[in-house]
Amino acid sequence: MCGIAGYIARRGMDKKVINEMVGSLYHRGPDSEGYYNSNGYCAGMRRLSINDLKTGNQPLFNRDRSIVLFYNGEIYNSPQLRRELKKKGYVFRTNSDGEIICHLYEEYGENLFEKLDGMFAVSLWIEPEKKLILARDIAGEKPLYYTQISNNELVFASEIKSLINFPGLDLELNYQAIWDLPTFLWIPEPETIYKSINALLPGQILILEDCGIRNKYINNNFNNQELDLSDFSVVKETRKVVEDAIMSRLLSDVPIGSFLSSGLDSSIVTAVAARNLNDLTTFTIGFDDIPDPYHGMADESSYAEAYSKRLGMKHHTIRVTPDTFLNNLAVFCKYGDQPFAVSSGLGILSVAEEARKKGIKVLLSGDGADECFGGYSWYCHLNKHEKNRGIANEDQNISFQNVGLSLTERLGALYSLSPQVRAWAWHYYASENEKESLFSPDFRQKVSSSMRFFYNYQSSNNWSPEDFIKQDRMFYFPNEMLRKVDRMTMAYSIEGRSPFAASSVLSHANKLRYNHLVRGDVLKWALRKAFEDTLPQDICSRPKHGFNVPIDHWLKGEWAFLVEDTFSVNSELFKNGLISNNSKSIAKMMLSDKKRLSGHTIFAYIMLNLWLENNKN
Repeated sequence: MCGIAGYIARRGMDKKVINEMVGSLYHRGPDSEGYYNSNGYCAGMRRLSINDLKTGNQPLFNRDRSIVLFYNGEIYNSPQLRRELKKKGYVFRTNSDGEIICHLYEEYGENLFEKLDGMFAVSLWIEPEKKLILARDIAGEKPLYYTQISNNELVFASEIKSLINFPGLDLELNYQAIWDLPTFLWIPEPETIYKSINALLPGQILILEDCGIRNKYINNNFNNQELDLSDFSVVKETRKVVEDAIMSRLLSDVPIGSFLSSGLDSSIVTAVAARNLNDLTTFTIGFDDIPDPYHGMADESSYAEAYSKRLGMKHHTIRVTPDTFLNNLAVFCKYGDQPFAVSSGLGILSVAEEARKKGIKVLLSGDGADECFGGYSWYCHLNKHEKNRGIANEDQNISFQNVGLSLTERLGALYSLSPQVRAWAWHYYASENEKESLFSPDFRQKVSSSMRFFYNYQSSNNWSPEDFIKQDRMFYFPNEMLRKVDRMTMAYSIEGRSPFAASSVLSHANKLRYNHLVRGDVLKWALRKAFEDTLPQDICSRPKHGFNVPIDHWLKGEWAFLVEDTFSVNSELFKNGLISNNSKSIAKMMLSDKKRLSGHTIFAYIMLNLWLENNKN
């Protein structure tokens, strides 16, 4: 695990530049650093030692050192691949899981990434050909950003804060990304907060050669055999695929911990890990038991404590208050790297901080089970009233956030929308006209509707229930859940691992039908059945809760001053001409609306303003 940075530039190489780029990634790798400088190519890394603690420093090479590797991540099937390569005559210098990548390139060329079960952001330099290959894992667990300077010049890094150390980059703000932020709470890839910087997409490969840049995608060849769709076979295969993914992600030479709520997903990960580790440590968040508008009371830490005790694990509950998270906002903003407003990330940040104090360097997470196996509360409504399709109305405010309306009223409104707008309404936050009332009129003229992402996914109105769930799997999962786990754990130099992001699990999930995911009002049906003999009955039957920060409650109480500051004439939002003159009164009115939750929308503006304060050009 590490942070990587580098560039190909025909200009003169400046060692100070790469040192600054790599230095800004210290949190991703405080254990060691490494550099490579050749004719036209310069790169480096900061290492977090997880496997092969003594000999795993980078760069890594093939036998004649013509292939140079810097990479961030873990290759969980590296022991198997190493054995196969040794049989073919390849000689290894280290025990690093990453060294196999160099030799796999010699054997399979650019198709090598199809062999890798893991999370990775890779920079592979082929010295004789002056060829650079950048690649990102299929799920999108590890980030990689780049900016193209010219046809054959490029700068790349694990984080944007590293890239901006490269001299002469155009750091013009991306207004479209800013417009999209309050709808999603994050900036959808490949765009970023800067117009000149792009994210490499999940599963994408970028190849830079003398003739310029070309792109291709990694085929997911894991678990690609046909699946017998009978209930028995689906449940059996679900158990096998998920258990294999969890056990493979226990590969580590350092202590491992696990996020543990009282829910199904983290309980499965923890139970399987506990069977295979003698010293697993579990962590959960506890705070004042404030009513959660989605799920009842918000704090369920007592359930997690009881389950960890039942497993015989060492457990830590991190008690937090509104002040705890408030004091962490600056850290949350910094390590979000670009504007990021997923408030549950504050909980992961607090767990990562405590885990690091306890000597833990790896944390397992249950993220991804909802997207893979059908866990969100609205999924049980996806196959109802399909005949009531309407015409898209992007000005509709009504969404699943309208908790003041009865479920019947909400569903009636949602079923009148086109599938594309309904996909927003099920899951997301600010509507187009809400943003129009908060952003300035001039700013609004420069951007396109955020609904374009759903139309780009599928323009047809013939969406099946599986289509809605797959859209979450492809869009929401990498942009929110995996980004949150990576950024907030790496803030404290911890490697977050999400077994449900395994390529084999994603492949399996794509084969499942709606009745395997949701059966009646039972969410994650196949996953529950698969592990019902492993988990206590109360965990298997407990409705989904999730970790929800009571953001609406706090913004009307302890955090109300943040609303005042964010929408004042002294805010960076106002100074940059982004918000309207009456945005403060509109924001307060939105928060006071008992029919609709707007806390996450307003929090997006708060985090954008804080990011602007910290990143003035």
